[in-house]
Amino acid sequence: MSTRLATGGRLLNKQKALNFSFNGKRLRGYEGDTLASALLANDQMLVGRSFKYHRPRGVVASGAEEPNGLVNLGAEGKFEPNQRVTTTELFEGLSAQSQNHWPSLEFDVGAINTHLSRFLPAGFYYKMFIHPRPLWKHVYEPIIRQSAGLGRAPKARDADTYEHFHFFCDVMVIGGGVAGLQAAKSAAATGAKVLLVEQTAHWGGRAPVDGGTVDGVPVENFVDQTVSELETMPNVILRKRLMGAGVYDHGYVLGYEQLRDHAPEKPGPRHRLWRIRAAHIVTATGAIERPLPFAGNDVPGVMLASAVRDYVVNYGVAAGDRTVVVTNNDDAYLTAFALKYAGLNVPVIVDARVLPEDSPAMEQAKALGIRVIMGHGLAKVQGTKRVTGVAICSQAGAGAVLEEIACDAVAMSGGWSPVVHLWSHCGGKLVWDDAQAHFRPDVDKAPTGADGQPFVTAAGAANGSLRLGDVLGDGDQAGKLAASAAGFKVKQTACPVGESTQEAPMVPVWLMPQGAGVELRSKAWLDYQNDVKVSDVQLAAQEGFESVEHAKRYTTLGMATDQGKLSNINGLATLAGALNASIPQVGTTTFRPPYTPISMGSIAGEARDAVFQPLRRTPMHDWHDANGADWEPVGHWRRPYCYQRAGESVNDAVMRETKNARENLGLLDASTLGKLIVKGPDAGKFLDMLYTNMMSTLKPGKCRYGLMCSENGFLIDDGVVARIDEDTFLCHTTTGGAERIHGHMEEWLQTEWWDWQVYVANVTEQYAQIAVVGPNARKALEKLGGMDVSKDALGFMEWADGELGGFRVRVYRISFSGELSYEIAVDAGQGQAFWDALMVVGHDLGVMPYGTEALHILRAEKGFIMIGDETDGTVIPQDLGLHWAISKKKEDFLGKRAQERSHMTDPDRWKLVGLETLSGAVLPDGAYAVGDGENANGQKNMIGRVTSSYYSPNLDKGIAMGLVLHGPDRMGDVIEFPGTNGATYKARIVDPVFYDTQGEKGNV
Repeated sequence: MSTRLATGGRLLNKQKALNFSFNGKRLRGYEGDTLASALLANDQMLVGRSFKYHRPRGVVASGAEEPNGLVNLGAEGKFEPNQRVTTTELFEGLSAQSQNHWPSLEFDVGAINTHLSRFLPAGFYYKMFIHPRPLWKHVYEPIIRQSAGLGRAPKARDADTYEHFHFFCDVMVIGGGVAGLQAAKSAAATGAKVLLVEQTAHWGGRAPVDGGTVDGVPVENFVDQTVSELETMPNVILRKRLMGAGVYDHGYVLGYEQLRDHAPEKPGPRHRLWRIRAAHIVTATGAIERPLPFAGNDVPGVMLASAVRDYVVNYGVAAGDRTVVVTNNDDAYLTAFALKYAGLNVPVIVDARVLPEDSPAMEQAKALGIRVIMGHGLAKVQGTKRVTGVAICSQAGAGAVLEEIACDAVAMSGGWSPVVHLWSHCGGKLVWDDAQAHFRPDVDKAPTGADGQPFVTAAGAANGSLRLGDVLGDGDQAGKLAASAAGFKVKQTACPVGESTQEAPMVPVWLMPQGAGVELRSKAWLDYQNDVKVSDVQLAAQEGFESVEHAKRYTTLGMATDQGKLSNINGLATLAGALNASIPQVGTTTFRPPYTPISMGSIAGEARDAVFQPLRRTPMHDWHDANGADWEPVGHWRRPYCYQRAGESVNDAVMRETKNARENLGLLDASTLGKLIVKGPDAGKFLDMLYTNMMSTLKPGKCRYGLMCSENGFLIDDGVVARIDEDTFLCHTTTGGAERIHGHMEEWLQTEWWDWQVYVANVTEQYAQIAVVGPNARKALEKLGGMDVSKDALGFMEWADGELGGFRVRVYRISFSGELSYEIAVDAGQGQAFWDALMVVGHDLGVMPYGTEALHILRAEKGFIMIGDETDGTVIPQDLGLHWAISKKKEDFLGKRAQERSHMTDPDRWKLVGLETLSGAVLPDGAYAVGDGENANGQKNMIGRVTSSYYSPNLDKGIAMGLVLHGPDRMGDVIEFPGTNGATYKARIVDPVFYDTQGEKGNV
């Protein structure tokens, strides 16, 4: 049985007992325990059921690689499924429930699947669920949906909070083992700003458990001393319980910090997602021990030798009274020694190797009275819900049982695999190491940045160095290299000398025994959670799935929540053997972030409830609200639709504002318009590619209207571009387009024109922008005083910096209304004050604010298009009569080739026209025009549609714009628009410019 030992437990505070429950059963542990160590201390060997066959599963590991021990934690708003018992720190009142069984963990009806395993091999669902086809909807699909998943999905609202944190450093070291500590120390000695993170609650990694000395003192003392030194260095930040989740291009690292999982009573956010930029990254992420594939290696009580050792040394917990050690390397002997020193029985060490002479570890084992048998393996493990014994066989044979030994635990070790995940996330390549039988980083093919220089270095066991002395030396060198790459001068200092016992070479073992027949191979497990066996991978190869990626998906090997941390190398070796190929030829599957699962809450951060999509307000928002604004959502913004006065309807307010802008003076809050700064030596060339017309020829101080298309040729945005200086442009976008167009620009810069010297900044919210519109606009600005805004000083489509009424301003002479108009930008903090000043000087000039609906009517009267009204994702500039805005000189721009395709140049494409109802009524927005004849479905042929429609108080009639078949060639024709109310509207096709057709009023 598993039990708590009277001695040991270096991580425990035995002065503080903790109460917790598992499946409703009250149990006790200590502060410092993990849930796994506490369960084992209470002889809870069975912790869950496997996904496919519902086989009994126990703890097999001691860290993040654990595939079996997944539980539901907490309840209601604190409920969290699929939490690893090996990484969950024990706290008072912890409540856990096992998963994937019914009606109970001990008796699970789903276990019938294990007796049907011969009918449920790898990929059976691809064959079984196809025929007969009628059964899919009513039989197969309901069964699959009911069987899917492991833990329960939370139903209650998450009671915790989460946050994001941005951090910058010169060197980031991921992993707080001895390699990471030494790397951080050597890098910090140069003066570099260093961030050292460790995903567990303790520094030192495996070294304090495995032992050895550094400069003649125990390695645990070295760890404590190094941590103390780092804590006193002002340029070093240390963080425990912070995992390096993913490494991306340009030194970007995603970190996942668990702040309160071990102490839920503390205030503050539960998890924090770090967004880190580092000049250089050191991955000192250690290595993971591999299991050995033998029949019954999934029985609860069969564990990694390193995990058995961890539980004894760190937590004072024995996995069993009698533990058989089975191995192909010397490292597992350390487990036998730890057990023996703890007073536990190790009846035998089964070593698959045949060596010419004993290693020091073997000699020590024999001196301790432990029996060592070489060249042998395990034919099978006896027991169902816990280990009761093992059957020993010759490793070179087919599994004939030579001896049976009673035991209640098995410690297995198949060698060590470096944790290369983070190295591989950003493109680092791997090389196969024959001596250690693992993939390690290929230092000659490190991830590189835009400058072609490596920005990631692997260190210690993560780099394939498994002995203490090599680990320290590798970490020291990695830290110095990282600091040098970050631009710091490195001083050559001595590295601490680590000493450990000399080891004999390991011998790869991919199946035990090597000649095992199908009966044993079909019970030798590779992926514990997904129930993938040696025989499944061999079947996949036999059925033609020779690509490792195909075999992975066919068998689900490595697709469990541990992402193949224990199963991948054994699975690759099995596939290679079945294909008669080498492991490097087979290759690896793709390593993808995050390294271990992270919470959805941490990804969302504070983006929930009211701040999920926070309402965006202009600097004048409160003034608008106090002055009768009827609010309209525009993207995430709220803009005044109009300003209602007492006793006035919304429509009356719109009519009043529209007439006043034409007759007197109107003010529009245009702060929401997107404002993107595009800067750099290649800015002009970049904008030439983005816009359909030429921007690089624009002179500083001038403005130009531009159209932007997608690569498919469709119009996606329009706006005015102002050239600030030789290298700087300011691009205005539609209100809802700022973030979208900013992302569009960045996508092309990062994926296509990555070598162009261009930088884009979204400064939309840095400025308040006010449109001063109407015949009295210039008079109002002249009353403010401070700069010349005359036609001669500031012509149409020009801009100038200056002062108005004591405010620093940038004035654009542009017009979206067709009237004399100035758009004036001030710092956001000055926006309300400047608005107030305009209201004061405009008092005697008939000043009146107007909202978005009046804005739309004014632009419709002038025939100006609006993105989202005249466009719907299928419209090109040519449809809107905007040929003049498409450059004939440019060789290329986004959408150019697409617009040359036959269906884009089709003469039957609908074109933009103006529409006037014969009765003067307003056409229904979105109404379709019908033509003669019917289509194949018996419906009337559609020949056009209304894109925007309004009543114009200035023209005293309904006006509309629309897209009509052959529209520009049919001026004066009358077409019909059926309404939804049963009425039919007759409208005449006219020029889309209804007001000031010569454009004289805006250019005075």
